Amino acid sequence: MIDGLVGGRLYGEAQIGTGQNGKRYVTCKVRATTNDGDTIFVNVIAFDDEVQTALLALSDAESVALSGALTPKVWTDKNGLTKPAMDMVAHRVMTAHQERRKGDA
Repeated sequence: MIDGLVGGRLYGEAQIGTGQNGKRYVTCKVRATTNDGDTIFVNVIAFDDEVQTALLALSDAESVALSGALTPKVWTDKNGLTKPAMDMVAHRVMTAHQERRKGDA
């Protein structure tokens, strides 16, 4: 596990799920761009209520920054090419929605 910070854009919509223990979680994908212009997809899961609420308030392609535990992965696309990816258990989130609300207060 690596503590990390990821900034990017939501890819699709965040989804609500329920674990076997009955506890709710939220999953989403974040599309992040590396310094050399490549794209990495970060598969995010959030158990914290505040992080879940923030992710569910976002629409496709909105900017988001997340911190949490990262696990590097690889996946194979439909052409057989190996691509990097990350899994993240998100502990904190920052969005433009949150910043606007702070500025309004």
